Amino acid sequence: MPELNILALFLAGLLGGGHCLGMCGGVVAAFSIKLPPGPRWPHQLAFNLGRISGYTLIGMILGAMASFASIGILQEIKLVLYVLANLLLVLMGAYVAGWNRWLLKLEALGAPVWRHIQPLLRTLLPVRHVGQSLAVGLLWGWMPCGLVYTASLSALASASPWQGAGIMLAFGLGTLPNLLLIGSASGWLLATLRRPLFRQLAGGALMLLGLWRLLAPLF
Repeated sequence: MPELNILALFLAGLLGGGHCLGMCGGVVAAFSIKLPPGPRWPHQLAFNLGRISGYTLIGMILGAMASFASIGILQEIKLVLYVLANLLLVLMGAYVAGWNRWLLKLEALGAPVWRHIQPLLRTLLPVRHVGQSLAVGLLWGWMPCGLVYTASLSALASASPWQGAGIMLAFGLGTLPNLLLIGSASGWLLATLRRPLFRQLAGGALMLLGLWRLLAPLF
C-alpha cells in the first residue's frame, strides 16, 4: 500500500539521525556558523525546504521514469527494486548501529554525480541571503547517501511520479527534526546521537523496519 511505503520512509528518515550526523552534521553546523548577521531560522528553514524539495524532485523523476516501462516488465522491476530497497534499509541499520561499514561502498557510487554538483555549491558559499540558503539545500539533496538511495529505490519501484514524489517528501520530512536540531548546534543532541546505545537502538529499529517490509507481503 502506498500509505505504508510513505510511513516506512518517514520512519527511515527519522531513525537515520545517526547517519545524518555523520554525513551532514559537519556541513550543517558549518553552514549555520557562517550565516550572515541576523536571525538564523529563515536560513535554516530555506535550507531544509530546498533539501526536501530536491528529494521530492528526485522521487518524481524516478517514479516517472519507471512509469514508462511495459506492464509485464514493470511488475518484475517493482519486485526487484522493492527487495533491494529494503535490503539496503537493513544494511543502513547495521551501519547506523556501528556493526559494519559496507554502506560506504554503496554511497561511493554517487560520487561522479556529486563531483559535478560540488563546484556549483561552492559558488553559493558563504551564504549572503535566504535565496542562497534555499539553493544550497536544493543542491545538497543530491549528495550521495545510503538513506537517500533506499528512499530513491522505493520511489522508483512506485512507478508513479506522484507516489515517487510523496515517498521522497515523506522521507525528507522524517530527516527534518534531526537536521534542524543539528543546525541549532545543540551539544546535548550531538552527544546523544553519538552514544553507542542510541545508535544501536536506532540502527536495530531500521533493520527491523527493513525486515518487516520484506516479510509483510508474505502474510
